[in-house]
Amino acid sequence: MATIGESAKYVRSKGAGPFWMTIDIFCDGPEKFELFQDSPVICPKTFSDIFQVPEDTVKIFFLSQLQVIKISVPRIPPQGHPGERDMHCGQQYIRILDLPLA
Repeated sequence: MATIGESAKYVRSKGAGPFWMTIDIFCDGPEKFELFQDSPVICPKTFSDIFQVPEDTVKIFFLSQLQVIKISVPRIPPQGHPGERDMHCGQQYIRILDLPLA
């Protein structure tokens, strides 16, 4: 079964201000984009469970013209908090790479 890491052209995460983090999944062509768009894994529940945030706060955007999926989740704790370990959220995408797409 193909995983997100195997199927995406590129995956990255980054801070989107002190209170949000964004994960971008870049697809290599319309077929791959549809594979992600149709996957039951790409849903708020999945990212809520992984990042331990309320499900209703997860935002998912399918940008077909760019063939990119953008997932935004709240940063808990916020940027600069004494307990924070990734100030720029640059390593958070690793948590989703092994998720199967089907």
